[in-house]
Amino acid sequence: QAKLVESGGGSVQAGGSLRLSCAVSGITYKRCCMGWFRQVPGKERQGVATILVNSGNTYYLDSVKGRFTVSLDNAAKTLFLQMDNLKPEDTAMYYCASGASPMSSEYSVRDPRTFRDWGQGTQVTVSA
Repeated sequence: QAKLVESGGGSVQAGGSLRLSCAVSGITYKRCCMGWFRQVPGKERQGVATILVNSGNTYYLDSVKGRFTVSLDNAAKTLFLQMDNLKPEDTAMYYCASGASPMSSEYSVRDPRTFRDWGQGTQVTVSA
C-alpha cells in the first residue's frame, strides 16, 4: 500500500524559508513523476511543482518560479520542496503526490488528475 508522509511545514514570516519533505514507501508501480500541491479552504488544489522521476525535469507554478525548488533523492524515496522568500500568499496546506507511468497525455504535469497517490498534507503559514 502506497504511503506518502509530508513533514517540514510550519509558521514563518514573509521572506523566510521552509523545506518540506515527503517520505515515500509501499509504491509498487513505476512512477512517472512526483509533485507538490497546495490548497486553501474553498479553492481548488493547485499544482506547485512537479519533477519527472527518470529525467529529473522540473515544472513550476509561475508564482513560485525562482523561489521554490523541487528535488528527489537518488533512491527516489524522499521528495523535497525548498521554499525561499516565502510570501503570505504561499499560505496553504501542502501535499505531495505520486503519479504512475506512463503519464497521462490528457492532463498537464501539474494537474492533480495526473497523480495517483497522495499524502495527508503539512500546513505552511506565512505571516506578513
